[in-house]
Amino acid sequence: MHVLTDALDRYAMFRTKVFSRRDSLPVLSRIGLALAVAALTGLAAQLRLHLPGTPVPVTGQVFAVLLCGALLGGGYGALSMSFYLGMGYAGVPWFSGFSAGSAALLGVTGGYIIGFVPAALLIGLMSERMAARRRLRPLTLPLLMLAGVGVIYLFGALQFSAFMGTGLHGTFSLAVMPFIFWDIVKALLAGSLACALLPRTNPHIP
Repeated sequence: MHVLTDALDRYAMFRTKVFSRRDSLPVLSRIGLALAVAALTGLAAQLRLHLPGTPVPVTGQVFAVLLCGALLGGGYGALSMSFYLGMGYAGVPWFSGFSAGSAALLGVTGGYIIGFVPAALLIGLMSERMAARRRLRPLTLPLLMLAGVGVIYLFGALQFSAFMGTGLHGTFSLAVMPFIFWDIVKALLAGSLACALLPRTNPHIP
């Protein structure tokens, strides 16, 4: 029992040091880290599952976005997703199905991608605030991830409705409901992983 407690204490110290080092990185290094996470999001986007009855596939993007906000923080998490959105718009083929360009952002699924930026910002800012107040707990992070999913749904549903001309019920049935189970699973997994990786308190606050 003592060995296990000692190992957990060592791990807690290790992750505090890691995130303290992250926060002390030069700006260019943190920008590079944000770009690397954007590239990983592009890889996750290629993991997709087409569901019957909806033109929107289930992808691995959401899982990457949720972790991005928690691990990079609010500002750099949003920057990372801005890289993903902007460079994809400019022609980097890292949207789902190796697509790129304005058609991917202005089409039926573009709102979800646009929602990645505020979702990462929300998750990052709130996780930092909870750490500063010593409220980062195993239950709070999955709940925060679900809030991030809600932001993505909001942007995705709004653009889906405008593009498809569906009403509230039709939009919910086609653009939200088919993905709720999958995204709850992603949020729980991302929240659990983030909880295991993030220090419980802000490393700069004694």
